[in-house]
Amino acid sequence: MFNLTFAHFIGNRFVASSSGRQFEKRSPVDGSLVGMVPEAGASEVNAAVEAAQAAFVGPWRRLTLTQRVGLLEAVAAEIDRRADEFIDAEVQDTGKPRALASHLDIPRGAANFRAFSDVVKSVPGECFEMPMPDGRTALNYSIRVPRGVVAVVCPWNLPLLLMTWKVAPALACGNTVVVKPSEESPGTATLLGEVMQTVGIPAGVYNVVHGFGEASAGELLTRHRGVAAVTFTGETATGEAIMRAAAQGVRPVSLELGGKNPGIVFADCDFEAAVAGISRSTFLNCGQVCLGTERVYVQREIFEPFVKALRESAEALKPGHPSDKSTGIGPLISSKHRDKVLSYYRIAMDEGARLVCGGGIPKMPETLSGGAWIQPTLWTGLPESSRVVREEIFGPCCHIAPFSTEDEALALANDTPYGLAATVWTRDVGRSRRMAAGLAAGIVWINSWFLRDLRTPFGGSKLSGIGREGGIHSLEFYSELRNVCVVG
Repeated sequence: MFNLTFAHFIGNRFVASSSGRQFEKRSPVDGSLVGMVPEAGASEVNAAVEAAQAAFVGPWRRLTLTQRVGLLEAVAAEIDRRADEFIDAEVQDTGKPRALASHLDIPRGAANFRAFSDVVKSVPGECFEMPMPDGRTALNYSIRVPRGVVAVVCPWNLPLLLMTWKVAPALACGNTVVVKPSEESPGTATLLGEVMQTVGIPAGVYNVVHGFGEASAGELLTRHRGVAAVTFTGETATGEAIMRAAAQGVRPVSLELGGKNPGIVFADCDFEAAVAGISRSTFLNCGQVCLGTERVYVQREIFEPFVKALRESAEALKPGHPSDKSTGIGPLISSKHRDKVLSYYRIAMDEGARLVCGGGIPKMPETLSGGAWIQPTLWTGLPESSRVVREEIFGPCCHIAPFSTEDEALALANDTPYGLAATVWTRDVGRSRRMAAGLAAGIVWINSWFLRDLRTPFGGSKLSGIGREGGIHSLEFYSELRNVCVVG
C-alpha cells in the first residue's frame, strides 16, 4: 500500500489538528483502513486563511508575472516527475483503475498548471483614448488584479484534476488558496503540498485543511471573512449552502454542480461509435463523473438493437483490482455512496422499470469483498416523471427511452432542472447544429464525450451551477478588472 501520512498543509508546514480530532479514510477497493485524517477546526482554518493572506500581500504579490508563471510550470514538471506517487495516491483514495488515473487524472493535473500559465501570459487588456473638452487626451486602460484568498472546495470523483483546475488559474492570477479536499479523497491535495515545498512556492500560497462540510472545515472556510472568493464543484444542495454563506460579504462564487445529462442517439449515427461513446459516458469512473450520461434517448428505428449493444458493452466491463490491466470498472467511492446508488436501483424496480442488466452487487473475490463494488445497470420502460429519470444518481447506470422526432428528443432532453452537459450522436451536420443551439446545457458534445479544450468555457446552467471557467473565462473569476484613467 502506498504510504502517505495525512496532514493539513498550512504556511508550508504539515500539521495535525490542535484538537486531535481525526477520521478514517478507508479503501473503496477492499474496505481496509488507509489512514487517519486530521479534521480541521476553527484554529486550523483561521491559521490557513491568515497564512494565505500574509502570502498574498507579501512574497507572492511581489513576484513578477514571469517569476510566478515559472514557479507554476515547475509545479507541473514536479507532478510529472512524481507521477507514480500521484497515481498511487489517487488510486488509493478512489479505487479507480490505475490505467484511468495514469491516462486522465494525473496528466490533466499537471496540464492545468501549464495551460493557465500560458493563458495568463497572453491575456489582452483594453486601451482607449478619450478626447477632453480642454483639448487634452485621457488614456483609459484596464489591468487585471487578483482577488485575494480563494477557498477551493473539491469533490472526490476526480480529485487532483478538479482541484488543480481551480488552483492553477487562481495562483496564475496572483491569488493564494486554501483547499478543502473531500474527506473521501485527501491524498493528492496533501501530496501537492510536498510539490509546492520542493519547487519553492512561498509559504502560505497553497494551503490544505481536511474535514467535512457542514459544521466542519468546509463551512468554516466558506464562511470565513478573510476569504475573498469561493469556488466549488459538487452536489447542488451543498452549492446552495455555499452560495448563502458567500452572500455574507458579497463574495463571488463559481459553482459547478450536479447534472442529469442526456445522451441523444439518432438513427443516422455511426452505430458502433455511438454505443462506445454512450457506454463510456455512462460507466467511466464507475459513473462518478458530473458530465456523465444518466438519461439516454434513442431514435425508435434503432432502439432495440442499441439497447442490446449497450447491454453487451456493460456486461463486458470486468470489475477488479485497480492494478489489474484487465479491470474495466472500479468500485464506487465508499460503501455509503453505494448504499445511495443501490437505493435508486431499488426505486427503479419499484417504479416499474424493465431491468436490462445489472441492478445489484457483483460477486468479488474474498480479498475484495469489503469494497464498494456495484454492477453497471441499464433500465428501460420508466416514465419521465420517475425519480430515477429526474434525480442525479452518480453511479454506473442510465435509463434508455425511445423517441421519434428531433423536436421530441429536444423536449425530452431539456425536461430537467439541471443543465450541465449533453451528448448528441448524428451524421447530420444541420441537425447537430440545431440540437446544440436548442439544448439547455453548458457543454454539448457532438459525436464525442469528455473531450475538453482547456481554453473553452466550462460550467452549467439551472441547478447545474453558476459561472464559467476555462481559459480567459477562469481569469474573469480569479481576477478583477481595474480601469486606470490617466490625464497628462
